Amino acid sequence: MITFDLTDFNKDMKNLIGYTKGFVEGAERAKPVAMAKIGAITVQALKEFIDSNARVNPNALHHVYEWHQAGSPEARLFDIDYAVTGLGLSVSATFRQSTVIKSGETPFYDKARIMEQGIPVTIVPKRAKALAFEVDGEQVFTKGPVSVSNPGGAEVQGSFERTFDLFMNQYFTQAFLSASGILDHLSDPKEYRRFLSRGLKGGGKAAGVSAGYKWLAGVGGIS
Repeated sequence: MITFDLTDFNKDMKNLIGYTKGFVEGAERAKPVAMAKIGAITVQALKEFIDSNARVNPNALHHVYEWHQAGSPEARLFDIDYAVTGLGLSVSATFRQSTVIKSGETPFYDKARIMEQGIPVTIVPKRAKALAFEVDGEQVFTKGPVSVSNPGGAEVQGSFERTFDLFMNQYFTQAFLSASGILDHLSDPKEYRRFLSRGLKGGGKAAGVSAGYKWLAGVGGIS
C-alpha cells in the first residue's frame, strides 16, 4: 500500500483558490477606477475624432465650432463628458454658446444647437431700419423679418449626432479599443501571473485582491 502526504498540496490548492477568488474581488473593486480611466481616454479620443471629421468635411460640422474655425480644438462649441454609474459607463455631449461675431453686432449664440437640430429661425432688425445680406452673391435689403427654415442646411442637421454615433458604435470597438491598448490589457491579466507565487506561499486571498485591483485599475496605461 502506498500513501501520499497531501498536506502541502492541499495547502497550495487552498491558497490558489483563495488567490483566484481574491483576484476577481480585487478587479470588481477596481471597476469604478477603470471605468473612469476608460471614460477619460474615450472623451479625449472622441473630441479628436470629431475635430478630424470637421476638418475633412467642414460643410457638415462647421456649426459646432466658432465661425470659420471648423476642426479647431480651441473653437469647439461642444463639451463631452462621461459618467460612471452602477450600469456602467456613459458618454454624453452638450453644446456651448458662440461668442464670435460673424457679421453685424450680435453673435449667433445658440448656433450649434439650432443648426444641429434644424430649428427654424426668424431674423428681425433691432437697431437698424433694414436687414442686409447676400443671396446667390447679390446684396439684398429688407425691412421685414427674414425666416430661415433650416439655418444650417440638410448636410448640417444631425451631423454632430451622426459623427458621435459613428465613433461610439463603430470606431470605438473596431479601432479605438485596440489602438489605445485597452483591449490588450484586458485580454492579458499579467498581474495574476506576476503575484501568483505570493498567493501560493501564503498570501492567498489578500494577495489576489491586491493583484486584481492593480490589474484592472491599470487599464489604459494610466497610473
